[in-house]
Amino acid sequence: MSSPLPSRHATSLVEITRRDGVLLVKPAGPSIGQREAPIIQEEVMPYLEEMGKSLDHLVVDLSSVTFMSSMGLGMCISFRNKASACKSDSILFGVCKELLGLLSMMKIEKLYKIAKDQTHLDKLLK
Repeated sequence: MSSPLPSRHATSLVEITRRDGVLLVKPAGPSIGQREAPIIQEEVMPYLEEMGKSLDHLVVDLSSVTFMSSMGLGMCISFRNKASACKSDSILFGVCKELLGLLSMMKIEKLYKIAKDQTHLDKLLK
């Protein structure tokens, strides 16, 4: 069965990579605001829908992001909810201290596993 979506897709706002049950979403930084969030979400959702039950891990790599508006936070919640519906776990990776503070304040960090570094991420993906 050929897949209509490529295994790697990049735009000016987000890079999406799909491999072995893992969907890696890497938004371009430095901020995800009300302009960027809906566009990124529109790019990512078809991947989440297409992978469905074959999705084991959703990884959101925020290493390029230093700020997120409420729309960006909503996007993170939306991704997590979609992944959760597919019985997949959701992992945040590369979160800077300031952003982690914001995610904690909004209790969003509780929805995700947080990978502190590449080694930790690799363990979570096993």
